[in-house]
Amino acid sequence: MNIAMWSGPRNLSTAMMYSFGARSDCAVWDEPFYAAYLARTGLDHPMTDAIIAAGEPDPAVVAARCAGTPPHGKAHFYQKHMAHHMLPGDDFSWMEGLTHVFLIRHPARVLASYDVKRENPTLSDIGFEQQKMIYDRVREMTGTDPVVIDSNDIRADPAGALRRLCEAIGLPFDEAMLSWPAGGHADDGVWAAHWYGAVHKSTGFAGAEGPLPETGEHLAGVLAEALPYYEDLRQRAI
Repeated sequence: MNIAMWSGPRNLSTAMMYSFGARSDCAVWDEPFYAAYLARTGLDHPMTDAIIAAGEPDPAVVAARCAGTPPHGKAHFYQKHMAHHMLPGDDFSWMEGLTHVFLIRHPARVLASYDVKRENPTLSDIGFEQQKMIYDRVREMTGTDPVVIDSNDIRADPAGALRRLCEAIGLPFDEAMLSWPAGGHADDGVWAAHWYGAVHKSTGFAGAEGPLPETGEHLAGVLAEALPYYEDLRQRAI
């Protein structure tokens, strides 16, 4: 199967890619639409020029690959998508044949982490509104409720949460998903040098998360905007 994992930044998404990448039957793709997103929006992100140069700037080409045969002769194709990389008016028809999962995290945790790497994020930077929009679109396309999983639940019980996830999408669980070698993955995006420092030191999922962090007054408005989208999807989580 082709698995589209819809997330936002600072949301356990890279660890989840490593988890699926540790399976011998699974190819992975790190943020397929990132180059196209930057090329189309003109946004200034860390390493923008390198990302566009290394990636595919045509979203139609990316979409065709996402919907195509898994690469490297693998049975499954895990795609780590950032929801905010999809723009209004994009053709979503390529999504119809994929298995969709929505990875969520409390926005206070997302904002506290993101603000360290790229200051003063906006709602559009962190993907909550786009996640809900894509969730609704996939639900309309398929006539079924897509799977939602909370990163907090994965951190609290990786084996249990991944077993539930695999069962929900019809994929046999593999113990290999619980660990990976330190130092990164061969399919990391070029932006890994800026964003993936902590996960490159990991060999598995970190332990349970503590209390919600303080985000500061400068992020209070964005937090208030993001919370309803998170809470809507949280009530649907497996």
